[in-house]
Amino acid sequence: MPEAASKSENLLIGVDLGGTKILAGVFDRSLNCVSQAKMTTKAQRGADGVIERVARCIRDAVDEGDLDLKQVKGIGIGAPGAVDTENGKVIFAPNLQWHDVPLKKALEKDLGIPVFVENDCNICTIGVHEAELGGKPKNMVGIFLGTGIGGGIIINSKLYSGFNKTAGELGHMILEVGGPKCGCGNRGCFEALASRGAIFRRIQTAAKEGQKTVLTEMLGDNWDDMKSGDLRKAIKRGDKFVEKVVEESAEYTGIAVANIINLLNPDTIVLGGGVIEQMEDQMMAIIIETAHDYALDGTAENIEIIASKLGDSAGITGGAVLARRNLS
Repeated sequence: MPEAASKSENLLIGVDLGGTKILAGVFDRSLNCVSQAKMTTKAQRGADGVIERVARCIRDAVDEGDLDLKQVKGIGIGAPGAVDTENGKVIFAPNLQWHDVPLKKALEKDLGIPVFVENDCNICTIGVHEAELGGKPKNMVGIFLGTGIGGGIIINSKLYSGFNKTAGELGHMILEVGGPKCGCGNRGCFEALASRGAIFRRIQTAAKEGQKTVLTEMLGDNWDDMKSGDLRKAIKRGDKFVEKVVEESAEYTGIAVANIINLLNPDTIVLGGGVIEQMEDQMMAIIIETAHDYALDGTAENIEIIASKLGDSAGITGGAVLARRNLS
């Protein structure tokens, strides 16, 4: 529950910009969330329309806490896809259909506050690492299953960005050659096989072809309203088809985790995002078992594979961490 902030406090704002929703949180310097606001992204309105909604969501979060925008010293925002962190530009965001969008410049012009931009899953990773795990894991990988799938890599306690500053695009590991088409244009990506979008598409297509599922009864014709929580409810009601699709998503995720163990051998792998938040009980045991099955003998020993407890707040918390680091 957000805590009250004093009127004189120097505040930070974290923003999680996703393919389907925008979440903004106001934080104090100790990373306590004092208020937040949420709205749909409406990506179809184009970059200008979405940026306008981000600014409005930030103002709503400030207003929700009976605060003043003048108290905010910095804004950290996580954007999906490849990000030029130095210039605050979104290079390519498949789920938003963005190419070379100057997010930092546009928001700073509108709000008059310093803005720092990073990939959304890198933001979630530093949020989990610093606020949830107290900065303890020396080497950690975050994997976030939402509308798409992304990740973040921490090596020697620092975010690893890679040569072109785009490291951590774990959702675009190819797990099935010639598999389903991904939003990035490739086929068989982890994202195209195990994200919420992939799960929804598979269920919806099968239902249209006559597959029986309780989701038909729950949603009627409103398939576009389907949420991760609906999958959990369907499984609890004994829907074996939905259970099978979710289990297959968990297996693909476990294979991805095994690849990461074989490649990087971090001490901690954290899974988060809306899919894990809603279906941790249905997925985590399968993910861990599959990871151990596919990792080379001995490589997974003592590696922690855990679900984040920050849930939907990982992105906004990481945004506040990013702003605090850049202002200190």
